[in-house]
Amino acid sequence: MISIIQRVTQAKVTVSTIDIGVIGTGIMALVAVEKTDTPKQADRLLERILNYRIFADADDKMNLSLRDIKGGLLLVPQFTLAANTDSGNRPSFASAAAPEMGRELFAYLQQRALEVYPSSQFGEFGADMKVALINNGPVTFTLRCVEK
Repeated sequence: MISIIQRVTQAKVTVSTIDIGVIGTGIMALVAVEKTDTPKQADRLLERILNYRIFADADDKMNLSLRDIKGGLLLVPQFTLAANTDSGNRPSFASAAAPEMGRELFAYLQQRALEVYPSSQFGEFGADMKVALINNGPVTFTLRCVEK
Protein backbone atom coordinates (compact mmCIF):
# COMPACT_ATOMS: atom_id res chain seq x y z
CA MET A 1 0.00 0.00 0.00
CA ILE A 2 1.11 3.51 -0.74
CA SER A 3 0.19 6.68 1.10
CA ILE A 4 1.05 10.32 0.79
CA ILE A 5 0.56 11.87 4.23
CA GLN A 6 0.31 15.60 4.74
CA ARG A 7 0.34 17.50 8.01
CA VAL A 8 -2.63 19.84 7.81
CA THR A 9 -4.34 22.57 9.79
CA GLN A 10 -7.57 21.60 8.04
CA ALA A 11 -8.76 19.31 5.26
CA LYS A 12 -12.03 18.19 3.73
CA VAL A 13 -13.45 15.95 1.04
CA THR A 14 -16.55 17.03 -0.85
CA VAL A 15 -18.74 14.81 -3.04
CA SER A 16 -21.62 16.41 -4.96
CA THR A 17 -21.45 19.62 -2.86
CA ILE A 18 -21.63 17.63 0.42
CA ASP A 19 -18.65 17.62 2.78
CA ILE A 20 -18.26 13.93 3.64
CA GLY A 21 -15.00 14.14 5.60
CA VAL A 22 -13.71 17.16 7.52
CA ILE A 23 -10.82 17.50 9.98
CA GLY A 24 -8.94 20.28 11.71
CA THR A 25 -5.28 19.85 12.70
CA GLY A 26 -4.07 16.39 11.79
CA ILE A 27 -3.10 14.20 8.84
CA MET A 28 -4.72 13.91 5.45
CA ALA A 29 -3.58 10.66 3.85
CA LEU A 30 -4.07 9.74 0.20
CA VAL A 31 -4.08 5.92 -0.03
CA ALA A 32 -3.56 3.59 -3.00
CA VAL A 33 -4.00 -0.17 -3.08
CA GLU A 34 -1.78 -2.35 -5.26
CA LYS A 35 -2.46 -5.86 -6.59
CA THR A 36 -0.36 -7.64 -3.99
CA ASP A 37 -1.65 -5.73 -0.94
CA THR A 38 -3.25 -7.51 2.02
CA PRO A 39 -5.09 -6.56 5.22
CA LYS A 40 -1.79 -7.06 7.07
CA GLN A 41 -0.27 -4.25 5.00
CA ALA A 42 -3.31 -2.06 5.61
CA ASP A 43 -2.88 -2.58 9.37
CA ARG A 44 0.81 -1.72 9.14
CA LEU A 45 0.13 1.40 7.05
CA LEU A 46 -2.50 2.63 9.51
CA GLU A 47 -0.14 2.15 12.46
CA ARG A 48 2.61 4.03 10.64
CA ILE A 49 0.27 6.92 9.81
CA LEU A 50 -0.98 7.15 13.40
CA ASN A 51 2.50 6.92 14.92
CA TYR A 52 4.61 8.84 12.38
CA ARG A 53 6.23 11.73 14.23
CA ILE A 54 5.55 14.80 12.10
CA PHE A 55 4.17 17.26 14.66
CA ALA A 56 6.28 19.71 16.64
CA ASP A 57 7.06 19.22 20.31
CA ALA A 58 7.81 22.01 22.80
CA ASP A 59 11.29 22.39 21.24
CA ASP A 60 9.80 22.72 17.72
CA LYS A 61 11.18 19.30 16.70
CA MET A 62 9.06 16.78 14.79
CA ASN A 63 8.73 14.35 17.70
CA LEU A 64 4.97 13.99 18.13
CA SER A 65 2.57 11.66 16.34
CA LEU A 66 -1.07 12.10 15.40
CA ARG A 67 -1.95 10.03 18.47
CA ASP A 68 0.18 12.31 20.67
CA ILE A 69 -1.60 15.47 19.53
CA LYS A 70 -5.02 13.78 19.27
CA GLY A 71 -5.52 15.28 15.81
CA GLY A 72 -7.90 14.33 13.04
CA LEU A 73 -7.25 11.68 10.39
CA LEU A 74 -8.70 11.98 6.89
CA LEU A 75 -8.11 8.90 4.70
CA VAL A 76 -8.78 9.45 0.99
CA PRO A 77 -8.66 6.65 -1.60
CA GLN A 78 -6.34 7.70 -4.44
CA PHE A 79 -6.04 5.13 -7.23
CA THR A 80 -3.51 7.18 -9.23
CA LEU A 81 -0.81 6.85 -6.54
CA ALA A 82 -0.27 3.29 -7.74
CA ALA A 83 0.78 4.50 -11.18
CA ASN A 84 4.13 3.55 -12.64
CA THR A 85 5.63 6.77 -14.01
CA ASP A 86 9.14 5.49 -14.70
CA SER A 87 9.00 5.94 -18.45
CA GLY A 88 7.05 7.63 -21.20
CA ASN A 89 4.46 10.36 -20.89
CA ARG A 90 1.49 8.29 -19.83
CA PRO A 91 1.17 6.51 -16.46
CA SER A 92 0.73 2.75 -16.30
CA PHE A 93 -1.67 1.32 -13.73
CA ALA A 94 -0.53 -2.29 -14.14
CA SER A 95 0.39 -2.58 -10.44
CA ALA A 96 -2.86 -1.03 -9.15
CA ALA A 97 -5.45 -3.29 -7.55
CA ALA A 98 -8.63 -4.02 -9.50
CA PRO A 99 -11.49 -1.75 -8.36
CA GLU A 100 -13.22 -4.52 -6.36
CA MET A 101 -10.05 -5.36 -4.46
CA GLY A 102 -9.22 -1.69 -3.92
CA ARG A 103 -12.71 -0.98 -2.58
CA GLU A 104 -12.55 -4.01 -0.27
CA LEU A 105 -9.13 -3.16 1.16
CA PHE A 106 -9.97 0.53 1.59
CA ALA A 107 -13.18 -0.49 3.41
CA TYR A 108 -11.06 -2.70 5.66
CA LEU A 109 -8.72 0.24 6.34
CA GLN A 110 -11.74 2.43 7.21
CA GLN A 111 -13.09 -0.17 9.63
CA ARG A 112 -9.72 -0.60 11.34
CA ALA A 113 -9.21 3.18 11.55
CA LEU A 114 -12.56 3.63 13.31
CA GLU A 115 -11.72 0.80 15.72
CA VAL A 116 -8.31 2.12 16.74
CA TYR A 117 -8.68 5.86 16.10
CA PRO A 118 -12.25 7.19 16.35
CA SER A 119 -11.20 10.68 15.13
CA SER A 120 -11.07 9.29 11.57
CA GLN A 121 -12.89 10.66 8.54
CA PHE A 122 -12.90 9.33 4.99
CA GLY A 123 -13.19 10.07 1.32
CA GLU A 124 -15.42 7.87 -0.83
CA PHE A 125 -13.94 5.10 -2.96
CA GLY A 126 -14.70 5.58 -6.66
CA ALA A 127 -16.37 8.96 -6.23
CA ASP A 128 -15.50 12.21 -7.96
CA MET A 129 -14.09 13.95 -4.89
CA LYS A 130 -12.98 17.50 -4.36
CA VAL A 131 -10.18 17.57 -1.78
CA ALA A 132 -9.20 20.79 -0.05
CA LEU A 133 -6.47 21.16 2.52
CA ILE A 134 -4.10 23.57 4.14
CA ASN A 135 -0.75 21.78 4.32
CA ASN A 136 1.06 22.91 7.46
CA GLY A 137 4.76 23.41 6.80
CA PRO A 138 4.43 22.15 4.14
CA VAL A 139 5.09 18.70 5.56
CA THR A 140 4.48 15.78 3.20
CA PHE A 141 5.80 12.21 3.26
CA THR A 142 5.37 9.07 1.18
CA LEU A 143 4.80 5.86 3.14
CA ARG A 144 4.85 2.45 1.50
CA CYS A 145 4.04 -0.84 3.21
CA VAL A 146 5.04 -3.95 1.30
CA GLU A 147 4.87 -7.62 2.23
CA LYS A 148 8.08 -8.86 3.80
